[in-house]
Amino acid sequence: CLTKAHLNAPIDYESLVELGAIMGSGGLICMDEDTCMVDMARFFMEFVQDESCGKCVACRLGTKRMLEILERITRGEGVEGDVELLIELGQTIKATALCGLGQTAPNPVLSTIKYFREEYDEHIRHKYCRAGVCSDLFLSPCENACPAGVNVPGYVALIAANRPIDAYNLIRQENPFPAICGRVCTHPCESSCRRAQLDEPLAISDLKRYASDEAMKADKPVVDLVFPKKNKSVGVIGAGPSGLSCAYYLGRLGYDVDVYEEQPVAGGMLAIGIPEYRLPKEVLAHEIRTICQVGIKVHTATEVGKDISFAELKKQHDAIYISTGTQHSRKIGVPGESLPGVYHGLDFLRDINLGRDVKIQGVVAVIGGGSTAMDAARVALRKGASEVHILYRRGIEDMPAEKREIHEAIEEGVIIHELVEPLSFEGRTGVERVICQHMKLQGFDKEGRRRPVKIPGALITFDVDMVIPAVSQYSDLPFVRKDEVEMTDWGTFVIDADTQKTTMDGIFAGGDVVRGADVVITAIADGKKAAQSIDRYLGGDGLLNKGEPIDIPAPIDDPDLVEHERFAMKCLCPDERCKSFDEVFRGFHKLNAIAEAMRCLRCDRR
Repeated sequence: CLTKAHLNAPIDYESLVELGAIMGSGGLICMDEDTCMVDMARFFMEFVQDESCGKCVACRLGTKRMLEILERITRGEGVEGDVELLIELGQTIKATALCGLGQTAPNPVLSTIKYFREEYDEHIRHKYCRAGVCSDLFLSPCENACPAGVNVPGYVALIAANRPIDAYNLIRQENPFPAICGRVCTHPCESSCRRAQLDEPLAISDLKRYASDEAMKADKPVVDLVFPKKNKSVGVIGAGPSGLSCAYYLGRLGYDVDVYEEQPVAGGMLAIGIPEYRLPKEVLAHEIRTICQVGIKVHTATEVGKDISFAELKKQHDAIYISTGTQHSRKIGVPGESLPGVYHGLDFLRDINLGRDVKIQGVVAVIGGGSTAMDAARVALRKGASEVHILYRRGIEDMPAEKREIHEAIEEGVIIHELVEPLSFEGRTGVERVICQHMKLQGFDKEGRRRPVKIPGALITFDVDMVIPAVSQYSDLPFVRKDEVEMTDWGTFVIDADTQKTTMDGIFAGGDVVRGADVVITAIADGKKAAQSIDRYLGGDGLLNKGEPIDIPAPIDDPDLVEHERFAMKCLCPDERCKSFDEVFRGFHKLNAIAEAMRCLRCDRR
């Protein structure tokens, strides 16, 4: 079993033997994120049981022992040392088996351990199957796919029963940002929804938004249960989704929590990186107010290392969580990048969101294919650009931005140019031209994407009035001495993945400052995990205070229930939405939300 990094390997006998193919497999099997590599290894060991001739003990009994261990792991009964035992057994069988089948039989196990060791560790330590295949380790595929572990079937069932406020409160037990995630989450839950095997996945994210919108309309203050004060203090650096999530759960446990934010507003990238047509300011403000009601204090316009030193914070607090994100745009490194009129993506979106004066006119070129590039392009249109062109060095299908974002940008008039890479920006008093190289796709990179290579002599020039490079972001942590904590070459923290703890005592980290630029829901999950770890570090049991349990309705058993396709939310037409920053999607009507929720197959009930 090989990774995407091996896509360039030649398909011949010598190469496949060296990489660890199994004799008699009869071909190649392509797998994706929906394949559990532990279960795949179990499948091959099961296959070997029927094929082994039994003339040597190593093959017949050795592979049987390996199968038994793998079956235990996939049932959630694995223990520390199982992986090492599998490696020892596999190597012994390879060395002592008498035929080609026995000598290659352990290869699927050994190669999956070599290349996908983290999946084995997750099965054994956390009883978690990321692919949602090992059914003993989860209740429903959607909940299993959510990094924050939100009870998706539960809140969908509550919406179907016309209990949206209860649905909202159930979501908040695991995720304090339901209204925000209902708008900007990448919803991995929907990719795992079994309803897609019948027609289309459930509109899980849209239903989350509906429950949140109904809760905000009700205008009833959320009252979270807060434990008595512990007389211990935690400092959080960065008021983004990860930092605020950590602060929220610690606040509910009774800790005194102070959050330090460099920007004049709380919210991190939610506040400065996402345009208002996707995330209205009043929605963000409502979520932050609700979080702060548990007693945490947010200090905005407070830069650690300048307004207060890191050493002072360590003295003031018993533990610290760093969640400063990737707050700077990375330059693309071409001549002319410092010309007037070149405005890097994150800086551009931040200044727009903070209401600063940004002059936009004429033709705008945006470099990149991620969410920041899409947002910058659509904002430029709304701010008066006559044309907006996105220049991307791969194809549209390779863009990391969500497909819906790309579709909406094209609807609004953004022009996307594939397979072009900027070589330089030119102009006399400001940027006037982007000189690009035509590219072609050839081979694969280590991430499994087709590698763009230059076509010699194939140049193209774009006449522009403004350029917005939006290719990547990075972290800058001047307040942390690099000799006192371990960092990666990318400037992110090295942490214990099980606890979010850095190599500095009492200092934890999570979100983009660990992962690099990532998505909201993983940042929230990191913050929640850090809160558990900080509680244990300070003498607690690591159990979060999520409030009283909420009764979940039984599945609806109605023979007259009419089946229907997925409901879509209403949205503004492209011509209308380009004229303002009004929210594009308008939300579900009550009846549509209930009907959509009734499409749920309730995979949690077995």
